[in-house]
Amino acid sequence: MSKICQVIFLIDLVIMFKRNQRLVVKKIILIILFFTFSFADTKKYIDPYTLVFAYTPNENPALYRNVWKDFIRYMEKVTGKNVVFFPYQTNMAEIKAMKAGMLHIAGFSTGSVPIAVKKAGFVPLYVMGNSKGEYGYKMEFITYEGSGIESLKDIKGRTLTLTAPSSYSGCKLPLKILKQKLGYKEGKDFDVGYSGRHSKSILGVSTHKFKVASIASSVKNRMIKEGRVLKNSIKVIYSSKKYPTTGYGYINNLEPKLAKKIDYAFKNFKWIKSDGSKTSLKKQFFSHDRFIPIVYKKAWREIIKQ
Repeated sequence: MSKICQVIFLIDLVIMFKRNQRLVVKKIILIILFFTFSFADTKKYIDPYTLVFAYTPNENPALYRNVWKDFIRYMEKVTGKNVVFFPYQTNMAEIKAMKAGMLHIAGFSTGSVPIAVKKAGFVPLYVMGNSKGEYGYKMEFITYEGSGIESLKDIKGRTLTLTAPSSYSGCKLPLKILKQKLGYKEGKDFDVGYSGRHSKSILGVSTHKFKVASIASSVKNRMIKEGRVLKNSIKVIYSSKKYPTTGYGYINNLEPKLAKKIDYAFKNFKWIKSDGSKTSLKKQFFSHDRFIPIVYKKAWREIIKQ
């Protein structure tokens, strides 16, 4: 509090004390409470010297370290901080890291976003999209020619390969669809196995290791473009409507000015360089050209209900 404010405050107290002693006591108590909570609120914010960024766990951490390099450089320029990319091996490891304050900026998978919000203080603000405002992916049931599986009904009596229990497209949604559409229940009408990642499920189906799997269409499309799987080695037997993909944001206790800078970086990052060449991010996520702002409770409404 400045000296001028202190003088005014003291004069105010003297005048009020002469008029009403009870009122001045109440005012003093309110002021004490105000400053107590104000200082407490200020202390809870963090302003790290180095910011840690993570992208949803994937099969090739080294690849994605390079994919995010241009974005990270821009984030460093905007925030004035060192920003490091740290690859986590599982969704839960990523969530625990943010909860422990070891992760500040992140992209969480669709199914992990609600968990990260609830347990780790994650603030989801953006998803990748295009100039038309389109974003999201479809959950797909895939198999291969000659597997004997032509529709969802044929999954009965077989093993469905899922990715991980926390995955929406790789676990929660396919189980929900099979139950709602056919009344099929896990363990009764079909068995399940877990691959750990969408890429492993896709590769497993393409090499006939798995007969049927549920995956995110966005991962499949990238793998086909990269030449990691052949398009004709996979057959889609069911596609869902679109759901939001990886949610991007930061931990909720960042110093407000820093949080605004991070928000600015997501909003203003240019996917195409000034010389017309593609950034490392555009090369990998070829169908996107911007981060689109989202309202979490609206975009994830159906997923939150799960």
